[in-house]
Amino acid sequence: MPVRRITKHGEKVLKTACPPLDYAAFKGELPDLLKDMWASMQSARGVGLAAPQIGLTLRLAIIDVKPEGKSERHVLINPEIVSLEGELNDEEGCLSLPGVYSKLKRHARARVRALDENGVLREIYGEGLLARALQHEIDHLDGKLFIDRIPFEERLPVLDAIKKAKLGWD
Repeated sequence: MPVRRITKHGEKVLKTACPPLDYAAFKGELPDLLKDMWASMQSARGVGLAAPQIGLTLRLAIIDVKPEGKSERHVLINPEIVSLEGELNDEEGCLSLPGVYSKLKRHARARVRALDENGVLREIYGEGLLARALQHEIDHLDGKLFIDRIPFEERLPVLDAIKKAKLGWD
């Protein structure tokens, strides 16, 4: 289970919307890919990782926000948002933008429908950090970064932070 390189801001794959994943055609490759994704996310100390962040245009993401310190892994294949409620304005970051954080409004509660690693259709309900992570990872699958959601008038300081942070990226 090799740790894969995390793609960084500016790489084309992060701005590419992922087509639906054909679970039946891909299920043989899925276990090894998921092992790599979990290892890569844990190595980078993240709570979520989408396939584009390791260079793949697959509609696949993983999340583990570790509520109360306990692992609660979620595999999202072809996720779609069912409902969003409330508002949460909190700091957000991204493994593809290491060292860059900004306040961002998201919905406080999210319900998402997706296939799991066994091809079973599930609904995941999240509040707080899990709701934020669900929205963040689905954005990646749609070719969006969290900075794309920052209002224009607030974006300049974040773009400056990205320029400075890029000096330390590999």
